[in-house]
Amino acid sequence: MGSLSNESFEQFLDSLKKAGISISNEAQLRERLAEAQRWRYAFQTLAANGKSIGICFEDQSAGSNSAEIERAFAEFQLSERSKAVFSASLKH
Repeated sequence: MGSLSNESFEQFLDSLKKAGISISNEAQLRERLAEAQRWRYAFQTLAANGKSIGICFEDQSAGSNSAEIERAFAEFQLSERSKAVFSASLKH
């Protein structure tokens, strides 16, 4: 239950999408996170290196959603490093 359940990454990704983030190759991202023992670390790695396999994140809100993104990272207990990597991945 809570942030350690298998659904957590799905809920986390849904939170990002509600905040205006579009995800390219989302099915591949979800598949890889489902297979990962530690999905938070896998998310950080894919945010940093996923472009080579078509996993990209784009902010459709032009930055107006930063509070919602912060809330999602806090709620699902992702590290500050993960948040920084994700933010950097939004910059093309």
